[in-house]
Amino acid sequence: MFQILLVAFLAIPVIEIYLLIQVGSVIGAGWTIFIVIGTAILGASLLRQQGLETWSRLTQSIAQGQLPPTMLVEGILLLLSGAFLLTPGFFTDSIGFLFLIPLVRKALAGYLLSKGLFMAAGMHSSAYSSTSSSRSHTTEYNVIEGEYEERKDHD
Repeated sequence: MFQILLVAFLAIPVIEIYLLIQVGSVIGAGWTIFIVIGTAILGASLLRQQGLETWSRLTQSIAQGQLPPTMLVEGILLLLSGAFLLTPGFFTDSIGFLFLIPLVRKALAGYLLSKGLFMAAGMHSSAYSSTSSSRSHTTEYNVIEGEYEERKDHD
């Protein structure tokens, strides 16, 4: 994982500089700067809209006693989208806008969860549903129910 991050950390700036020079040589430096700033502003507004929508769905799920892991990973992808959109350049903007497409984001979140890249305790929504009146669902935890009485010995 560290090697992948290192390669990305080194390759992304090189790709961005190359693309900025190529686009700037075709349309001019002024228009290139205008487009980069415009995509950052557009991306920030779209990110705000998508983030509020995801936050609303997440809070509704939590209010119902569920903790959906896909929505949590989608939130992380939206944070990454914001970072990519605020980084000047065409390559990172493309990735950032790609993460803003709900179908792409959900598919990527599902893929990351299926590969086990995001795991956290308590992410099984059926095991932690507080509104469920049925005890028929099974969890990975053993629960022993019982009663206790506190006794005071009188010596």
